[in-house]
Amino acid sequence: MQGQQQQAYDRGITIFSPDGRLYQVEYAREAVKRGTPAVGVRTTEGVVLAVDKRSRSPLMEPGSIEKLHKVADHVGIASAGHVADARQLIDFARRRAQVEELRYEEAIDIEVLTKAVTDNIQQYTQMGGVRPFGAALLVGGVSNGEARLFETDPSGTPNEWKAVAIGADRSDLQTYLENNWSEDLSLEEGVDLALEALSLTREEELEPSGLAIAVVETATEAYRELTIEEIETHLADLETEAEE
Repeated sequence: MQGQQQQAYDRGITIFSPDGRLYQVEYAREAVKRGTPAVGVRTTEGVVLAVDKRSRSPLMEPGSIEKLHKVADHVGIASAGHVADARQLIDFARRRAQVEELRYEEAIDIEVLTKAVTDNIQQYTQMGGVRPFGAALLVGGVSNGEARLFETDPSGTPNEWKAVAIGADRSDLQTYLENNWSEDLSLEEGVDLALEALSLTREEELEPSGLAIAVVETATEAYRELTIEEIETHLADLETEAEE
């Protein structure tokens, strides 16, 4: 009986079930859980965004897997879930950031940008003939010298975090971040914490080519992606610490 009741309500995105649920939004959240994880860490010196971009085949070019994106000079976005859905949201964010800068001659605030994106996401939970976005985003950047880190949800809800994980194995990653994040983390320590979290659920060792990491420093307010060599250095340092 319960299964029949669910089927009656899960085909329409605009219809609440009697217990107040939107099944299509919950299915979109399940789609996010199937994506490889992404981690965001806020530190005293800026924001770190790190993504696991493991490929399905050794024949696939690692550079073609896009899970980390520059949106503006001072803000980046990491995604988990359906990549095509995430790209649509990132394109929206880029357009909004450009319009804001042209209109007001100043860089868009991170919170303002995040809420613009989530307002767009929320519209797709209220209209017939569409479906929710099967992607979650981590929006990280610096506004007015302050590092900010937000998460978006397929329901259109924005939340600000000190450290957060999205995608597969979120619960385990989030527990690790809660136990190891501290207020006085440096940017380098933030990168190490993100890598440690991503390594938790991997049976094999992390490979630099299967990772992408970006930082936005409060000093420069500039988005920068780490090179393969920099990622290799961080992984080597973590391995040395583990052996000790």
